[in-house]
Amino acid sequence: MIKIFNGLSRPVDEIMGRTKEETNSVSDIVADIIKNVRENGDRAVLDYTERFDGTRPSAIEVTKEEINAAFCRTGSDFLAVIEEAAAHIREYHEKQLRQNYIITPRKGAVLGQKITPIEKVGLYVPGGTARYPSSVLMNAVPAKIAGVSEVYMVTPPDSDDTIPDILLAAAKIAGVDRVFKAGGAQAVAALAYGTESIPAVHKIVGPGNIFVAEAKRQVFGKVSIDMIAGPSEILVIADKTCKPSNVAADLLSQAEHDKLASAVLVTDSSELAQAVAEEIEIQIPLLERADIARASIDNNGKIFITDSLEDSISVANEIAPEHLELCVENPFDYLSQIKNAGSIFLGKYSPEALGDYFAGPNHTLPTGGTAKFSSPLSVDDFIKKSSFIYYTGDALKCEYKKVAEFAKREGLTAHAKSAVIRFEEGTDK
Repeated sequence: MIKIFNGLSRPVDEIMGRTKEETNSVSDIVADIIKNVRENGDRAVLDYTERFDGTRPSAIEVTKEEINAAFCRTGSDFLAVIEEAAAHIREYHEKQLRQNYIITPRKGAVLGQKITPIEKVGLYVPGGTARYPSSVLMNAVPAKIAGVSEVYMVTPPDSDDTIPDILLAAAKIAGVDRVFKAGGAQAVAALAYGTESIPAVHKIVGPGNIFVAEAKRQVFGKVSIDMIAGPSEILVIADKTCKPSNVAADLLSQAEHDKLASAVLVTDSSELAQAVAEEIEIQIPLLERADIARASIDNNGKIFITDSLEDSISVANEIAPEHLELCVENPFDYLSQIKNAGSIFLGKYSPEALGDYFAGPNHTLPTGGTAKFSSPLSVDDFIKKSSFIYYTGDALKCEYKKVAEFAKREGLTAHAKSAVIRFEEGTDK
């Protein structure tokens, strides 16, 4: 049963700290896996795949023929849905493209910024209890918009040594270049360091379990990563005008993800709070993933009753949820008050699932309160920005003494010399 609170401090602290669990054993296991993959390449990947996924692939890479066959086997109706979702994602993310720029702020000085796409990106797509073609689209489409030339997808095979057709169909639609049958920490290690079959990449993106997250943490520095994503979160701010069954369904849409997922309602209506709690109990038994939703609601589900809508917004800003639904009358009146959230869903007809699949904004979002300082996955995650500087001799002559003075004040005389030497008597300019 979801817990209802009329106080805020302790329950909020519990939400913020729910994922602080012992990770030493996970860290050690992942370190061993990474070491093994670095030393033994494909053999280690295949050994772990056999151990964890119950199959030993005859070939790690999925062929183009296999991808095309999976595409053809995917029903035309669902292919049309994937295509339309990809178009929406493309339309939204194309607005994020940055431009090179050049300025000439002083005579003889040319300054600028050069945008360059990352060359090789690895996309991790989870397997196990659920498959997510939406994750393929959300990660690969922005990468291709950014201009990434090589997008490699890794995902664990099923026990029959196949990848689900819908994942391969989504990969084809999103422009993924190569697909590999590998999951878990071993796939992350393979992407970071390369094996005989899996090329090393420059950045790894995509969600995964605690072992995948820890592997990304450990290879960071060798490669870039998008984020360390934790369990799913939803926070719904609702007023008395909301329909309890809708609110309950939205909370359960995240609770069914993971036993550690957090589903929170914040409302200034005690009547709505009680009605939503009762509706959750009605809906859970109807879910295919009822056991997972049950554990999530019992362990991490919470309802906060506040004195006002403004107090509800303050609670949301403190928690900084991954998904925030502002299910109130006139939601745009309050949008400017939302300071910390991964993605914001406005009004009574914008369920979180709309953002997961179809609307267009990215569903790879900061979790665990990190929305206070980080952002959703975007085209920016797949580019590099380089500055450039050009000075004429006359332009440098106007400023070199100031540069040298700065350098001397910092005790870096070689820095000073590199500016001064160009104008010392007897040296070439």
